[in-house]
Amino acid sequence: MAVSIYKPSYKKLTHIIFDLPAADRASLLALFITMEVALHWLWCLMVWIRQDELSGYVDIHSLYPLWLGITLSGLFFWWMIGRLSGIKNDDNALNRWQIGLILPYTLYIATVIVMMGYSSLYAGVSLVGGSMLGMMLMKRLYVWRVFLLQVVLILLAIATPYFGINLPNLRQLTITYPVFDAYSYLTYNEVMAIENAIAASIFKNDALGWNSVNEVQLSSAFFWRLTHIYLALPKAIFIVYAFRTLLVVLDNSKNEILQHANQDELTLLNNRRHGLKQMQQTLMQCSEKDYSVVLLDLDFFKNINDSYGHEVGDQTLREVAHIFSTTVPDRAIISRYGGEEFLMALPDTSHDEALAIAEQLRVNIAQHIIRVTKDIDLMVTVSLGLYTLTHNKLRLIKEECANRNIPAARRKLGKSKLSFLRSAEHSQSKAALALAKVKLPADLCQHLISTADKALYKAKDRGRNQVVSANNLQAEGLLEPPVAESIYGT
Repeated sequence: MAVSIYKPSYKKLTHIIFDLPAADRASLLALFITMEVALHWLWCLMVWIRQDELSGYVDIHSLYPLWLGITLSGLFFWWMIGRLSGIKNDDNALNRWQIGLILPYTLYIATVIVMMGYSSLYAGVSLVGGSMLGMMLMKRLYVWRVFLLQVVLILLAIATPYFGINLPNLRQLTITYPVFDAYSYLTYNEVMAIENAIAASIFKNDALGWNSVNEVQLSSAFFWRLTHIYLALPKAIFIVYAFRTLLVVLDNSKNEILQHANQDELTLLNNRRHGLKQMQQTLMQCSEKDYSVVLLDLDFFKNINDSYGHEVGDQTLREVAHIFSTTVPDRAIISRYGGEEFLMALPDTSHDEALAIAEQLRVNIAQHIIRVTKDIDLMVTVSLGLYTLTHNKLRLIKEECANRNIPAARRKLGKSKLSFLRSAEHSQSKAALALAKVKLPADLCQHLISTADKALYKAKDRGRNQVVSANNLQAEGLLEPPVAESIYGT
């Protein structure tokens, strides 16, 4: 596809960075290079138009060959835009043409830096910013090698005066400096220092006033600094904008990845893994209140798929999931546990409160009408199993875990620390509870869910469409205590 020269929007730039074929991204880089060359061409035009005023600062005779070179380079890079975008399904050819783009550009930038007077601002932006932009749009290995080449070229340009080689440049000396036989990179900083001192001598009280603005504008140093800013600033602004956009894209991509990793695609609830992770975290934080778990299963869901198709089955799951958001409290952790099973963890929720929430959820689902077609409505029911781990039982589990961890911690500390531990027995209980928050048994969540699941199957045995409490079953002697509780001391 041909690359548009119009300003890309945020979404389009995102598409360019990640989705465009390699040929189109290389073509886009050629477009950016052409735009930069156009800025250089306009600078030459401005100097030519005002040559009577600027001939004291710019070597007009050297301007013409540079201007011609810039014009030819601009035409070459403009031609490369279409040439690169036309390469399809030929990686070898694309690699060759990518080298044919960035190698001439590197030589071009090195020439511009030399001819327009070395500027650390412009050289730094071209060296670092251009390479970073290239790595976004081209093969990174090539850009890295060209980056090293550009470093070498800049170092050679700086070092040549020490070997008696004076590279051509446009900068004219505004006055004669008897100290210097010729202007070169070697004398650049010295020339700048002297011109700055001369320009500063026109100030009164070291301050720039309105009356002295014209004098400053006539300064060669002022003109060339403006030139270097003109060369560097647009490129720097664009590169910073591009990388700001890239970072936003990466942040959004990270959030999207996390969302897909943690969310069930069909119901938009937590998936099983993330639901269990949140349940484990809230269990560790819970200490003074009960913790309830509800396992829910749609009754005869297979019949819905068999009778109406899986599309209606998916619709049913989505609408049931939506009822959760309008029924359960915000603290509830809801996840799709299996095909038609949902898990609801209720931190800081007593048994009676959890029973009321589960019952209200059952009623709301049973009363909900699912519109399949204009002529067909569907209603579903659910069976729910509930189990509440009281805060007393949870505290005993944590204390038991802490007591098991403390001897191991003492052995690690060594005999020299035992006297300190014995003298701190009054704070041992508090420390043990803090340690237990990190050392809860990894399978505790599964034991709670397993107990709620037994109550769920009891609800199905009793005719479905009802809530059964595992706590009540235990009180009636119809259900054994969870294995975790018997292991950890309750």
